[in-house]
Parts: sequence; C-alpha cells; structure tokens
Amino acid sequence: MNQILIIDDDQQLGLSFAKILSQEGYKTANAFTGSEGIESVKRNRPNVVILDIRLPDMGGLEVFEVIHEVFPKLPVIIITAYSSTETAIGAIQRGAFDYIYKPFDVPEMLLVVEKAVVAGRCMSSPVDVNPDGEIFSGREALVGSGSSMLEVYKAIGRVSPTDATVLIRGESGTGKELVSRAIYNHSNRADKPFVVVNCVAIPETLLESELFGYEKGTFTGAMHRRVGKIEQARGGTVFLDEIGDMPLSIQSKFLRLLQENSIERLGGKDPIDVDVRVVAATNRDLEAAVADGTFREDLYYRLRVVTLTIPPLRERKEDIDVLVEYLLARLSSEMSLNNPGITAEALNKTKQYDWPGNIRELSNVIKKALIFNRGAPLQPEDITLNQERSVPNGDVDQAVAGDIQLWVRGVLHSEKQEKLFDSCLDHVAALLVREALVITHGNRSNAAKILGISRPTLHAKIDKYKLDT
Repeated sequence: MNQILIIDDDQQLGLSFAKILSQEGYKTANAFTGSEGIESVKRNRPNVVILDIRLPDMGGLEVFEVIHEVFPKLPVIIITAYSSTETAIGAIQRGAFDYIYKPFDVPEMLLVVEKAVVAGRCMSSPVDVNPDGEIFSGREALVGSGSSMLEVYKAIGRVSPTDATVLIRGESGTGKELVSRAIYNHSNRADKPFVVVNCVAIPETLLESELFGYEKGTFTGAMHRRVGKIEQARGGTVFLDEIGDMPLSIQSKFLRLLQENSIERLGGKDPIDVDVRVVAATNRDLEAAVADGTFREDLYYRLRVVTLTIPPLRERKEDIDVLVEYLLARLSSEMSLNNPGITAEALNKTKQYDWPGNIRELSNVIKKALIFNRGAPLQPEDITLNQERSVPNGDVDQAVAGDIQLWVRGVLHSEKQEKLFDSCLDHVAALLVREALVITHGNRSNAAKILGISRPTLHAKIDKYKLDT
C-alpha cells in the first residue's frame, strides 16, 4: 500500500488530507513540524510527501532541500497559497514534483497525488535487463534471450549513457515504457526526474498546457502560473508515449524544444531554457503519417536520432517459456497469491497463439488465470485466449455486430469507426470493472489492485459505467 506523508502545521488541514487519502486506499502519516517531517521521511520512507511551504520551526523549502538530498527520487508535492506561486515554482526548479493550492480542490489534489505515486514508482523501481528471467529478482524486467531482444539490450546499453534523443517503436503491449525506463535507469540522469506524458490519454485542449505550462490569465480559469511537465523534468528525462498521436498544433512547439532546448509557457513571451532528455515511443507508422501530413517531417527526423524497434511477441515465441514463468512469479507475488506453476500442456497452448496484444495480453491472461486458480498448476482450460471469448448475449446488439463486420472489411465510415471503437472500449472496460468487483465482493481497494489502476480511477469508471456495487 502506498504511504503518503503530510507535513503541515495546520493540524485540521493535515488530518483532513489524511482522511481523504485514506478513503482512497492510501496509508497516511502526519507531521506538524519540519524537523518531525524529516525524521519521519528518514524512518519510514513514504512513497510521496505533501509539504506545506510554511512551517513553524523551519521553511518548507529548507525541509524540501533536506529531503531531496537524502531521497532525490522521492516525489514532494508543495502546498502553497496563491501569493506564494513563485516560491512553489522555485521548488519545482529544484526538483519538487508539483504544487497544489490552499484551499485545495479535492479531485485536483487526488489527481496530483496519483501522478506522484506513479512517477515515484517509475523513478525508484529500476527495470532489469534480464534475458534469462531470474524469476525471483523482485523487479520489473525486460525478459527474453532471443536474438531480436538481445539487439534491443545492446542498443539500450549503448544509448543510455548519452543524451541522444531516442525513438522507441513497436506495437501496443510490447514493453516500450519498460525500455524507456531501462534507458533512464542506466543513464547519467538516473538521479533526476523521469516524467511520463501520454499524448493519447490527455485531450488535445489540455496537452499543450500539460507539457509547457501557462501564465496567469492565459485562459478562463488560469488563476495562477502553472509549470508544465517539461519544466518539472529539468535535468532529467521526459518520456512521451504515443508521440505519433501528438496534434500538429503542438508539434512545432515541441520541435523548438529539441532544436533550441527552450520552451514558452502558454501566454508567455520569453523563452525558458530547459535541460531535458527526450525519449519518445509510438506504435504508429510515422513515415505514413509524414506522407499524409499528420506528422511533421522535421520533427520526425529530430526524433529518430536513435531508433529502437521492439519485436512483437509473435516474432519471439522462443521467449514465451521464460516470460510465462517470470509473469507467474511476479504477478502471484504482487497479488499475494501462491505461485501454482503451469503444466506443459498449458505452456504449449501459450506458444500456439499469436498474441496480438503482445506481452500486455499475455500478462492479463496469466493474471486472470491466477485470480481463478484453486492451487493446482495452471491447465490449458485456465489459459483463456481471445479467440475463445464470447460476448454475453444481449451485450452487443445486431446493429453493432454488423458495424463491426463492416469495420474489419474496411468499408465503415471513419467517423463511425471512431465512435464504434470508443463504444467497444467502454463495453470491455465495464465488463472488467464489474468482474473485479464481483471477485472482491465489492472491495474497491482490492478491485483496483487486481485491475492495476488507482482507487480514484476505479471510482471514476464505476460512476461512468453506472455500475451498481
């Protein structure tokens, strides 16, 4: 369970923070002076610290400096008043994760905390380059000793110590984020921030401000200056996932970062120098995107200084044995379950399938098998493959089924494709959330753990899909 330490001399506010976070499944602790907070950090090593900028015995920035020196990868969120925005921005430039304002907005605060937990995990959980699995290493790993993966490992070793921009290419689910983290872990910037931005997950209207920040008054609701992700990553590494889907309107500003090592906040007039390394990933055909005008050619060439291509699982089936053993050990440990092992017949079944969802799909299949396992080694019937699944009667009507047939034949209008895709994603997500809640008898913390999402995200999906729990 992730632990959050709140350092704030306002006991009522601090305890309110703790109560809200506890309800979301976090373990919390409070400290009411700077010195008490420093001792708590050293003693308990929380996952995230929420730190008030004003404390009775020492300044909040002084406390931050002490914490940051001892644990440079520990995310620290600064609590500040509107009048102290510049001080909070100064803390960001020294390595703080982000800042929130008093009085705080609860959804915004929870979102910042969730991002901080993820960032802390990415920075503090090294990714092993582990060809033979070493099943019980206890860390996330790039696994497999086939010739294609050995080339990937060599490329990681060569590019990591440099500051070169890296473009990671591969299908969804092949492990592009793990490769980016391995590059970061083995780089000269490993003691600096690692900031992840998913260009698909953030709406176009928000992506620019998320990356570059904004000045007070730039748009309605911009009540204060906000630092963007690129400034937060000063001295460190920015990982841009799905960069092939970055809107054209933002690509030119990002090109400037690569060319001049500077950015401008929205509404700003002066360039801001930033020192960051860029690692990007995509599953798109960028050459085709350049040809059809949806991706800038100059940005394409700036990104592909070094290109790593991650092979799909169907092209490295010689690695499936060790991948399955590794996933069984890792997932059973994460879910506090006994590792039941797997029969030769079940393992052979995994090798006969092409895994269109790659390692992510394999991981999900193993996780589901572990959840329903009753202690015996996994059997072929425990390995539920996509081609064996059926949609419950009545969940997809005939009209939708017909549209799906038209889609796969390539004769469905593009706008209708997009709507149908979103509808199918929502349908699958609702089924997964419902099943997780049934398995855990409505325990949302356990359901979120099974699904691999945070409690705030689970709550949002329960509300979105109107699931009765």
